[in-house]
Amino acid sequence: MRQHVSVDLGERSYRIEIAPDLLAQAGELVLPILRRRKVAVITDETVAAQHLDALRAGLTAADIESVSLALPAGEATKSWENIQRSVEWLLSEKIERDDVLIAFGGGVIGDLAGFAAAILRRGIRFVQVPTTLLAQVDSSVGGKTGINSPHGKNLVGAFHQPQLVLADISVLGTLTRRDFLAGYAEVAKYGLLGDAAFFEWLEENAADAALGDVEKRICLVRRSCEMKAAIVARDEHERGDRALLNLGHTFGHALEAATGYSDRLLHGEGVSIGTALAFETSQRLGLCSQEAPSRVRAHFKAMGMKCDLSDVPGDLPDADGLIALMGQDKKVSDGVIAFIMARDLGEAFVTRDVDLDVVRGVLSDGLAGR
Repeated sequence: MRQHVSVDLGERSYRIEIAPDLLAQAGELVLPILRRRKVAVITDETVAAQHLDALRAGLTAADIESVSLALPAGEATKSWENIQRSVEWLLSEKIERDDVLIAFGGGVIGDLAGFAAAILRRGIRFVQVPTTLLAQVDSSVGGKTGINSPHGKNLVGAFHQPQLVLADISVLGTLTRRDFLAGYAEVAKYGLLGDAAFFEWLEENAADAALGDVEKRICLVRRSCEMKAAIVARDEHERGDRALLNLGHTFGHALEAATGYSDRLLHGEGVSIGTALAFETSQRLGLCSQEAPSRVRAHFKAMGMKCDLSDVPGDLPDADGLIALMGQDKKVSDGVIAFIMARDLGEAFVTRDVDLDVVRGVLSDGLAGR
């Protein structure tokens, strides 16, 4: 049942292994890239409680020693304080330049541990072992690492590719429905940005995947990784096509900042609302038909996902306040916000030529519905 996807980047190419029960096989899969039989693991307290023993057992089966650090769970962990804590811990454990760090957790841990690997001793190797759907289909692939700043999300970081990605489908069974659906927003994004046939498949099959169908979970993880790998291979450092992967993120990151990167709004929930807003804006700009945003919202609602500003609990800034938060997005150039708009399902494109009055209108209408 094991599937794999290759990320083709010349000398820095690597494989994404996708299958159930990969934690038990972690040792044999990691062993070929080790120079000595010792690895460091950075994880979070939630993942450690649920899965760290299984990962250790898999490593021990291949006679690999491991040391681990468990950080607090949550988006707030992507901070200067925790990157310093992680780096100093790695140094205290005498992790050398030729050693391997395992990032074991969701997107937060993957981003932070990957950044630690990028800067420790001017760069050590690392392996991604993502434990959430969001991390398996998005953040673990492509080498984006980093932390947040009070000024915005992911504003400090580096491109640093992993040596290997192990996407264990079995661990998805321990996710809450909320966390699974937050990750699913990134899956739907792939269909909406460049593969309408995949989105149609999701309309028919994603509900079964959400209920636990393993084969369908493997299919949606594999196709998502294939699409991301192809884009990363063309544009590793986000100078062109890779920006398409930020469909929904310009709006979503502003909402995350407005809610303090807290459990009020998970990253994937911001993406699902942001994607709906991006399609609504595209329609109002005359770029796509009304059917496109309606179909996006219909699918998200059928899945039980957040898709409207009214789905965000608590207070939000007004439209101008949200636009100001968008101005801190890392895709801003010369003070101009880049938006990912759509001509249809599966036909997204990047543009800096968006009338902010239209964006303001979309946000104002959404806020009025709260």
